[in-house]
Amino acid sequence: MVISSSHELKALQEAGAALASIVQRLKAAVEPGKNAAQIDTLAKQFATQEGYEVAFEGYDGFPGAVCISINDEVAHGLPSATKVFKEGDLVSIDFGLRYKDLYTDHAITFCLGAPSVQKGALLEVTEQALQVGIQQARSGVRTGDVGFSIEEFIKSKGEFGIIRRLVGHGIGYSIHEDPKIPNFGVQGTGYQFEEGEVIAIEPMVSLGSDEIILAPDNFTYKTVDGSLAAHFEKTIVVYSDRAQVLT
Repeated sequence: MVISSSHELKALQEAGAALASIVQRLKAAVEPGKNAAQIDTLAKQFATQEGYEVAFEGYDGFPGAVCISINDEVAHGLPSATKVFKEGDLVSIDFGLRYKDLYTDHAITFCLGAPSVQKGALLEVTEQALQVGIQQARSGVRTGDVGFSIEEFIKSKGEFGIIRRLVGHGIGYSIHEDPKIPNFGVQGTGYQFEEGEVIAIEPMVSLGSDEIILAPDNFTYKTVDGSLAAHFEKTIVVYSDRAQVLT
């Protein structure tokens, strides 16, 4: 969407700040021995208590409020009771809110306990790649420019797999809108962002292959070789001179 009023911007800012806060509260609740369904219940409670609706539940049949992906799960992991956290897990929390008919989306990945050197590097590179993409995003810039900047940054940091089948996206009136925003690209190509456009940038990176497979649950995407993966995402508004982070 392209923001057309101060009311839309204010609603997105309020929801974005609430979403970022809730995700941090969910992170703090993840402990060894707890399961993903418990975190899903908390996500619904936190959102409802603050006057927001969860965005993901029921979307394309998704059965939970929050996507919780562990280790080799790249994205869209089911928040099931059988998914029990343990020390050393890489945990991704991807959550969205609906507020005044507008949507925001946000994801983080973290290690439960002290990360190994490899896990720490994966987390750092993926989160930094998100910041690189945000710094590149401006009105007049193209999706290929953002994707190129993310891809080149990750390549400069070593042997990492850049997930290509899952991409960032426009957001606002729906969870997923055009344009698609890949984490790779060719400079000067692709869709050109408009002033005040709302987008979600979300690098997904693995320690191995860039290929993914869909799990038998028909929701969870996993690395084809079982390598660990990380996922970070922020919803932003692009202007000619800056990008405003909402989440």
